Amino acid sequence: MATGIPYKTAQLEDEWDAIVVGSGMGGLTTAVMLAKHAGKRVLVLERHYTAGGFTHTFHRPDFEWDVGLHYIGQMRHGEAVRKAFDHVTGGAVEWQMMPDVYDRVCVEDGKGPDGAARRFDYTAGPIRMRQQMVEWFPGEVKAIDKYLEWVKGANQLSLYFFAEKALPVWWKPLVGGSLRRSYLKFAKRTTAETLRKLKASPELAGVLTAQWGDYGLPPGESSFGIHATIWGHYLRGAAYPVGGAGVIAAAMARIIEGAGGKLVVAAEVERIVLQGRRAVGVKMVDGREFRAPMIFSDAGAATTFERLLPQDLPSTRRLRRKLAAIGPSSAHVSLYVGLNASDAELGTDPANLWVFPSLDHDGNVGRFAADVDAPLPVVYLSFPSAKDPDFGRRHPGKSTVEVITMVPYEWFAKWEGSRWQRREEEYEALKAKLTGRLMEVLEKHVPAVRGRVEHAELSTPLTTRHFANYAHGEIYGVSARPERYQLRELEARTPVKGLYLTGQDVATPGVAGALFGGVISAGVALGKNLMRAMGKS
Repeated sequence: MATGIPYKTAQLEDEWDAIVVGSGMGGLTTAVMLAKHAGKRVLVLERHYTAGGFTHTFHRPDFEWDVGLHYIGQMRHGEAVRKAFDHVTGGAVEWQMMPDVYDRVCVEDGKGPDGAARRFDYTAGPIRMRQQMVEWFPGEVKAIDKYLEWVKGANQLSLYFFAEKALPVWWKPLVGGSLRRSYLKFAKRTTAETLRKLKASPELAGVLTAQWGDYGLPPGESSFGIHATIWGHYLRGAAYPVGGAGVIAAAMARIIEGAGGKLVVAAEVERIVLQGRRAVGVKMVDGREFRAPMIFSDAGAATTFERLLPQDLPSTRRLRRKLAAIGPSSAHVSLYVGLNASDAELGTDPANLWVFPSLDHDGNVGRFAADVDAPLPVVYLSFPSAKDPDFGRRHPGKSTVEVITMVPYEWFAKWEGSRWQRREEEYEALKAKLTGRLMEVLEKHVPAVRGRVEHAELSTPLTTRHFANYAHGEIYGVSARPERYQLRELEARTPVKGLYLTGQDVATPGVAGALFGGVISAGVALGKNLMRAMGKS
């Protein structure tokens, strides 16, 4: 589903009400909110050949896959995230709820019946999920209940943390960080530290943190703030967009264009244009400039300050240094598999599979980082065609799977200067090795796919770097370590007047986090409480 006008053929004015660099969920949300709530004509510039960021889909003959949206929580009617998506898409996207078991954890440590993998099903509903955990760990009821209490408490307090990000600048000295303080009691600790305080056994802790791939850091490195966000996000189940993830950007583009804006693809911004200390426009790689009184960057905080602004800019020096200390989020490889049979023929379960060699997530990550032949630390299997009831109409007799694992970016850094699809044999050999290993996991856990694979294609961190313009192939922007949450300057406002950040770095990692980052950013620029307006949808 192509979304956006190619830059080379677009008829564009030089002056706009606002310019957004990047068309990920945050950038599109900001543009929609400016259009809906202030009538702004917004120019959205996307360097990729299709819009949507990690919500876009890509195609091969007879197949299509999502690249980043695998499921979204809090999507039942009336829930906060559903209201938000309905607001920014004009209610044009239909959502399919996943089965009650939306995540299935498989642990290949030989401790299951007859040496089989152990299985732990994440089931929709807080009461049922608690019952599941008590059945698995009957001797740890106290730790389980305390854990659920802390997850709930952290998520409630996070509302004040993010509310401060949306405050007018003159309010900041008045609140003095008071809105952040209580939440930071949770967010400034790692997930592992928090679970140790609960006196949870290593086994219970391992099951509770099995979704760590949703934010890209194992429990010893991640903030408990992001862990609680993700756990609470999916606690009542998950949904998938009917028609595939690409329908989201298409719906948002219609709203932007309806207000006189434009969404333009294959449009690479070289730098943000400054006039004194103020951002006044953008310069394209072909030399053309566009001007606007408000500039928004959805390119990520690191890319914005390191590559789109002068590196010797004094006002950003301190923030750049702190961001570098926190570092980027994880890189990954994703195997896109196309099958010559429908999900009905294969009997595919839409539930995501999380496969681990053991429940020692930090140890698994460390061993794999040190040795490419060590067990894969996590393998996430997603079945987009099985989640989307419309897929069979678009691609009859076909189905798709995505098989993902986290990898160190350093393994691929030596090929940074090479061109996409024209890299060295050593790179192709590493890809082939990882492809084989991921395919083994797929065939072991979904044996129905054997003999049915028609297409298999591996993306690497360099693929992400090429298309998303993240320097280290990261997928979740700034790393969700405790230090990220303590960095008060990581917000929509930047040290450059007229320039705002949007997307997941403003709020939390992931598609839903990027959406709320977009709302915060637009609200800060307009001086309006857009969270309240959106909640009335």
